[in-house]
This record gives sequence, C-alpha cells and structure tokens, in this order.
Amino acid sequence: MASGDESPIFEDDESPPDSLLKMTDLVAVWDVALSDGVHRIEFEHGTTSGKRVVYVDGKEEIRKEWMFKLVGKETFCVGAAKTKATINIDAVSGFAYEYTLEINGKSLKKYMENRSKTTSTWVLHLDGEDLRVVLEKDTMDVWCNGKKMETAGEFVDDGTETHFSVGNHDCYIKAVSSGKRREGIIHTLIVDNREIPEILE
Repeated sequence: MASGDESPIFEDDESPPDSLLKMTDLVAVWDVALSDGVHRIEFEHGTTSGKRVVYVDGKEEIRKEWMFKLVGKETFCVGAAKTKATINIDAVSGFAYEYTLEINGKSLKKYMENRSKTTSTWVLHLDGEDLRVVLEKDTMDVWCNGKKMETAGEFVDDGTETHFSVGNHDCYIKAVSSGKRREGIIHTLIVDNREIPEILE
C-alpha cells in the first residue's frame, strides 16, 4: 500500500469469510409457502462463468459450472411433497437477465393465488412454540409445522369437523357452508375450544 491511511478490509490480509464468497453471484431470492412450510429459494447466476447454483432452505440442490448458454431453465423439487419448481433465465437486453420462478408449471404469482383458494392457513403460539397449521381443502390433509397430521373426520349437524392433536391440545377444523355460492365452505380452526383467526399468505 502506498499510503499509510489505507487499511485492508479484513484484518491481517485474511480472505473474506466463506459466507461472503459463497453467494457473490446471488441474483434472486423467493419465499414459497407450501403446506409443509415456507421455503426459501436462492439462485446464483455467474454471467461471466455461466455458473448456476440453486439453494432450497440454505441447502445446495443444483450446481452447474461453466455453462456456455447463459439463458435456459433449472428444474428441482421443493418441500416434503417434492413440489416441482423451475427457474427461468431469460435475456432482457445486452447482458441483463430476468429470473422467474414457476411452481408446478405456474408462475409464482398464479400459484400463490390458486393456493389461497385451495388451502387455509393459521398461525398460533402454543406451549412456547410458533405453529403454522395448513388445511389442503381438496384432500382435507392437515399439516402442522411441516408434518402431515393424523386426522379423524366427523359429520356434525351444520357441517364436518376434522379432528387432530398438537401436543396435549385438542384441535379441529370446522367446515360449514356459507350459504353463499361464491364464498363456498368456511373453514375455522378451533384449538382448546378457542377460534384461531385465518391468515392470508
């Protein structure tokens, strides 16, 4: 160094930590809500080397070095149900690229819009733990923090109840008709005889 006022970024001229080196080509991050949880998808694209790396929840799923074709797609699976995901890499202009994520063949936006119609989600705090309960309306499967729950269905006077347990807590999802064709069936989560408000993802 020519002047004494310049100092190295890292003490003793050590190299940067691995975490900084690891994702220097990070170009896109998506959070995808599935029944078994919210998954983070990260994508690295080295536009000079052609490198492509896909991480799901911090775990490397795909690594390709020295790809001469800089555009294309990478397909992989996400979550317990092995949901198909595809990252599309398109050239926008010159050396600018656009990265889009598809889930089960639909754009992420369309997938999430459709998902809000086919699932109900509740978030609650129980016994010092945050819980995320998801009902898949088409199959009546219930998920809690990434695990598919054992359930028992029961017909009642005004609809159905799907019973399950979380720890020592009795839970059920009540399904009743709204009486309105557009609204359809209303699903309500009851935990220890207390109604839990639904959230929109």
